[in-house]
Amino acid sequence: MLVEINFDGIIGPSHNYAGLSPGNLAATRNRGLTAYPRAAALQGIAKMRANLRLGLAQGILLPHLRPDHRWLASLATDYPTAAPHLQAQAMSASAMWAANAATVSPAPDTADGRCHLTVANLATMPHRSHEGPGTLAQLRLAFANPAFAVHAPVPPPFGDEGAANHMRLAAAHDAPGVEVFVYGISGGPYPARQHPDASYAVARRHGLDPARTLFVQQSEEAIAAGAFHNDVVAVANGRVLFAHEHAFADKERFYDDLRTALPEVEIVEVSADQVSLADAIASYLFNAQLVTLPSGETALIVPEETRETPSVWAWLQAHVAGNGPIRQVEVVDVRQSMANGGGPACLRLRVVADPATIDPRFLVDDARLDLIASVVETHWPEAIDAGAIGDPALVARIETARRALLEALGTVELIDR
Repeated sequence: MLVEINFDGIIGPSHNYAGLSPGNLAATRNRGLTAYPRAAALQGIAKMRANLRLGLAQGILLPHLRPDHRWLASLATDYPTAAPHLQAQAMSASAMWAANAATVSPAPDTADGRCHLTVANLATMPHRSHEGPGTLAQLRLAFANPAFAVHAPVPPPFGDEGAANHMRLAAAHDAPGVEVFVYGISGGPYPARQHPDASYAVARRHGLDPARTLFVQQSEEAIAAGAFHNDVVAVANGRVLFAHEHAFADKERFYDDLRTALPEVEIVEVSADQVSLADAIASYLFNAQLVTLPSGETALIVPEETRETPSVWAWLQAHVAGNGPIRQVEVVDVRQSMANGGGPACLRLRVVADPATIDPRFLVDDARLDLIASVVETHWPEAIDAGAIGDPALVARIETARRALLEALGTVELIDR
């Protein structure tokens, strides 16, 4: 009964636009704007409801404790007296982007027949580097069953950004797959966030078959254009690889190796003549959820911004009309997340597993989403100005809101984690 489950990060009550992520063009462009945490979380919940309507299995990951007082204490300070940039880094809600939570290798791919998850260290960015302990606590709770092995992060300085730089292709979710680790070497003006040694370490930990494991360099051009993670320029699901022409440093070698490992692969490449890197990154065409519907057809869940970008929408319409591998396009509104640099794919971590082996508190249906939405509507701040993150009243409200959610979901053991 192995199925793919999308675990979406619930957007936390501290969601704000502090512009902490160099190389993430949306995040830096919108620095200082007013954020709307309540609307952001409700948009994420609406996306999960849309997935349920499509017949997809849906899970959740919970907001982290914010501000992160332990992290500040490790820097010999506390929230009231910390420098503003440290306050912002301690308050970051970026754990909402669950694609960076971990790298996941399903049981059919691993030597011991268990699903392995390695928590990302996110060492490149200070505001994300302290997410590991909270993520590890959640994953060890959600995946406590012996069917899983949950690993602590690879040690710094080998930056690891999780599933955002990892793809899996297979004839079916429950069949042995080909796992693709995408790393960066140089990003021009921006840092390359995935270190090759981190990718090699994760593959060894997970006991992957070297013949079905590929290590591929992301193109410097893509990183310099603002593709800070591979999932901004490429996404894979089932037999389908969907990528921009300039996603990879040596695409021909990658494509050849992929066809050798998985002869039935279908490669859908978008040329720069049709969609520029700039348009692809601005619209997050590739930061979409490429999913297999119960019918067996492949669908692409894209942000509203793709419909507003003429070159992108024209390509999508032509592909579907031409009977390409992607048979359906679903549009979702996640504008609050997009404005901070994360699209539909950023918000979810894909886990192929038997749902019966997962802590049911982390799986949702419409009724459970109703409960979450009720807490959000009652407790999440309506708006946060980037200049107000030091306000003690705001801090108290954020802490109360998260506690209310964990109590409602029966996950109180995570309150101080």
